[in-house]
Amino acid sequence: MLLQTQSLTTHLSLPLPPSKPTPKILSFTPIKQNSFRRTRFRALRCSLSAVSEPTQLETKTHKPVPAEVSRTIMELVSVGTLSTLTQEGWPLGIGVRFAVDPEGTPVLCLNASNRQFSIDRRSSFHVQLEQSGLRTPQCTILGSIDKPENRAMLKYLHSVWKKRFGEEVDEDLIYVVTVERVLQLEDFKEVGMWVTSSDYKNAQPDPLRDFAVKLVNEINTNNIEDINRFCNIYADLNFQVSEAKLVWVDRLGFDLHLWSPQEGIFEVRIPFSREVTDEKGAKSMFNCMSQLAWEVEKNFHTPDFERVKQVKKIA
Repeated sequence: MLLQTQSLTTHLSLPLPPSKPTPKILSFTPIKQNSFRRTRFRALRCSLSAVSEPTQLETKTHKPVPAEVSRTIMELVSVGTLSTLTQEGWPLGIGVRFAVDPEGTPVLCLNASNRQFSIDRRSSFHVQLEQSGLRTPQCTILGSIDKPENRAMLKYLHSVWKKRFGEEVDEDLIYVVTVERVLQLEDFKEVGMWVTSSDYKNAQPDPLRDFAVKLVNEINTNNIEDINRFCNIYADLNFQVSEAKLVWVDRLGFDLHLWSPQEGIFEVRIPFSREVTDEKGAKSMFNCMSQLAWEVEKNFHTPDFERVKQVKKIA
């Protein structure tokens, strides 16, 4: 599909509408001369880019695949539950800290009191991530717990641990959980998706993960008007929304929870028009979408995108 970006002078035959002020939390490094005007002008140019036909994203690009979600969870969380069989055959789960290597393999540091495993060493490792207090995606790794024998490998895993926690550790206490397959759940009561070992290892954690929590909190605190406008402009809903809240943001879009007095709670996925890979790109995208939504709401701009129709009821 060919993109045909129109200039500001040809986009509207009437005088340009006033620009919606750029949200404070999404502003960038100030520019010395006339920075406010220049920042608004950049957002306006981005928001008025038009296409020759409505933008349509394939379903598979709307959100990260389960393997990517699992890798992101493992990167962001440092505490999980290790479950193994004891020598007597009883299942036992204990909370442990962990780091991950570049392939997402959990690296554990166990003391003598919690190293009583059965002979086959089969285990599961469960990790969950709380998002805005509204959703708890989680992954469970099935595999076996092993003690690396190679000294070079132990030294490498020691460096992985030190990078994660900033502390030295006895190499004799280092174990790894080899990944056979992974069960990824979007939330409690959700149906899980199985991920193969190769898909998990080859997947990349989301590039926005390190600042997603901060960005979500700032938007929910300072830009709730924009969030409500997103529901009206980018989503095609058949119910009235009394409250909306941003749950999470990733490279492909963001998730909202919507409250309806009559219908209950729903989740909707609003995709970005393009993938973003860093904090600056995410903020710019939010600014562009906010500006465009405001213009559409004020009838200054005709929507040239497909509104989201799919929503999920939250039990």
